Amino acid sequence: MKNLDRIQKRILNLDELKKALGIWRFQQKKIIFTNGCFDLVHLGHIDYLSQAADLGDVLIVGLNTDASVRRLKGPTRPVVDENARAVLMASLRFVDAVVFFDEPTPYDLIQLVQPDVLVKGKDYKAEEVVGYDVVMIKGGKVETIELVEGYSTSTLIQKIILAEKS
Repeated sequence: MKNLDRIQKRILNLDELKKALGIWRFQQKKIIFTNGCFDLVHLGHIDYLSQAADLGDVLIVGLNTDASVRRLKGPTRPVVDENARAVLMASLRFVDAVVFFDEPTPYDLIQLVQPDVLVKGKDYKAEEVVGYDVVMIKGGKVETIELVEGYSTSTLIQKIILAEKS
């Protein structure tokens, strides 16, 4: 099997995710979930995702669709389309599955996944993280991870715009 085929197999629809979750639960794997736009992936994203993966056995990334990103970030975003972003996420060795969501929040997806650990950046308080209630009811944990200072997609886009103007 070629590498790109292996990567594509990590991008799951909801039915495929349900099957994978059944297998992982049977194997008693500790399931970690996080989500984001992951537009213009940078060191901050890699650091964040690798730390999230260290919290368990399986890392599932909920990825905003292009339409969802536009609603959140505005008409000029995403810079990178959803399929390319999904392949990039799935190519990271510590990401086990990528699944799209189009809703304003990943709440429904979190209810489906029922993660053992829900992860967001330290720019959130644990109690404010979407899905906090779902995870806490099942006895899981919500973890917030320190972000790498100076790295954000918005900052990166501003640097690109300034570089083009000069």
